Amino acid sequence: MTRPEIALAIDIGGTKLAAAVITSGGQIIEKNQVPTVQSTSAELLFQSLLDLTQTVTGPNRKLDVCGVGCGGPMTFNGSTVSPLNIPAWREFPLLTRLQESMEVPVGIDNDAKALALGEAWFGAGRHFTNFMAMVVSTGVGGGLYVDGKLLDGSGGNAGHIGHVIVEPDGAKCVCGARGCLEAEASGPAIARRIGAAPAEADVKEKARAGMMVGRAVASAVNLLDLEQVLVGGSVALGFGDIFLDAANQELSERCKLEFSRGVKIAEVELGEAAPLVGAAAVGFRSVGIDPRAG
Repeated sequence: MTRPEIALAIDIGGTKLAAAVITSGGQIIEKNQVPTVQSTSAELLFQSLLDLTQTVTGPNRKLDVCGVGCGGPMTFNGSTVSPLNIPAWREFPLLTRLQESMEVPVGIDNDAKALALGEAWFGAGRHFTNFMAMVVSTGVGGGLYVDGKLLDGSGGNAGHIGHVIVEPDGAKCVCGARGCLEAEASGPAIARRIGAAPAEADVKEKARAGMMVGRAVASAVNLLDLEQVLVGGSVALGFGDIFLDAANQELSERCKLEFSRGVKIAEVELGEAAPLVGAAAVGFRSVGIDPRAG
């Protein structure tokens, strides 16, 4: 079998769908994105996704694998997906539907786990054996890289830091609980708090979002003995240093054990490309390929 070299990468989020053609070295050849269809029709959303992929692959593009990062929760390997921020998909059989539409192997994982894998292979995660990568955007998720490998959990959903409670009896979360990190620091949560788009948030609100992230991260760091935390997504990257400084201050105040003291939160090295590069990594991982192995 010829070594897989080219992946179709797909990132599925509550606000946008993105697709790209990416090499096994993490280089983006072609990419595009469209707003996520806000419809109750599962089929309409899926067709929108297929139409998007055609804009980057064209009729003659050679592909070896397809990798997908999608909001969770989901069943193992993305056999069915139920993204909290995409109501149209509840137990949607994404893996089967994509396999029927693609002529290459398909791998699916949680978008934040994909982010962690992409950073481990091509970004800042290369320097750490134990770290967490986070998405703070329309939703909040995490991927755990522990003892040099991506942590899956019993159903493939390990790393859901967005549903760590940071504000007891706080805002109602889409998952049904109260006070989850996602209900306090995601884009929609911030929009509800300020009555405007997250981009309009003032310094105080940006710092509050960072503080909430730092509070949740502290629990993960103390629990898992992590070396570093990497954060991406439109809220984290858009709020910049104000967000990061507040997150790290909160982390410092809550991590007092010798092994957790001094751990930092930093932006993902891959920047805005991280979700798609991570999705490509999921595709290569699904066929047993680690590009770092040469």
